Amino acid sequence: MSVIELNDVHRSYGHGHEVLSGVSFAVDEGEVVGLLGVNGAGKTTLINIIMGMLRPQAGTVRVLGCDPRDDPVALKRRIGFVSEDQVLPPALSVDAVLDLHRELFPTWDAALEGRLRQRFRFEDRAKVGTLSKGQTRQLALLCAVAHRPELLVLDEPGGSLDPAMRRGFLETSIQLLAESGTTILFSSHYMSDVERIAGRAVLINDRRVLLDDDLEALREEHVLVVVPRAEADVSRLEADPRCLKARIHVNTVHAVFTGRAEEVEGRLKREHGVARATCRHVPLEELFVELVGEDS
Repeated sequence: MSVIELNDVHRSYGHGHEVLSGVSFAVDEGEVVGLLGVNGAGKTTLINIIMGMLRPQAGTVRVLGCDPRDDPVALKRRIGFVSEDQVLPPALSVDAVLDLHRELFPTWDAALEGRLRQRFRFEDRAKVGTLSKGQTRQLALLCAVAHRPELLVLDEPGGSLDPAMRRGFLETSIQLLAESGTTILFSSHYMSDVERIAGRAVLINDRRVLLDDDLEALREEHVLVVVPRAEADVSRLEADPRCLKARIHVNTVHAVFTGRAEEVEGRLKREHGVARATCRHVPLEELFVELVGEDS
């Protein structure tokens, strides 16, 4: 069963500024999917649509089989959510925040709450406003997962944390929910986060889905092509159905092709007349940079 289904979703702001243009993908039960894109690519807008906080101007959205705007309270009881700019009431104590969430979620797991409180070592009477940024994020995570949600949505949850705390935050999310088969969608512009915990990546670029594949296929079925600038035409390369992106980089042309290195090298010779091409598989972070990079 698809836990999230997006079909041809469009969303604009202000004077026709289009943020999402025909975005379609699905997330199946039990998947851990990383939503990638540079800052401003539309990841947060997309997550707000999934959470029912925004309505798409065109297209359809189904979350756990429902339109997220039809019965938002009932749906949110089945979802855990943490965002980078999430604000917990600063005047409340840790205990009071958890008391509030116990009332909101009928499926609250007191044993899981206890495990997390022991791990994070909160001072129960401490006011939220006195917690560090990392502690506040940990408290938000506890509130999001202790009711064992069917879907966990994380919107850049570690964006302002140091690398060690960000890693711990994400790994805690996965470790605690994998046992119950929770589906996880998390946005990030850190490819290392996606490689560490996700099984699949969806890359949003230029308002639409540029890439959607499992990580193993991304590593094995995509290559970076580097060609002397005099030997390649960017527009012709981009017209090739196997080319995802081509750009000028100093005195060379960089292009990302689907396929194995030897296959792509042969294709460039046969169909583009390129004799001096370097074709190689690259780490996912380098692949991501090539796909969202601009001409230089």
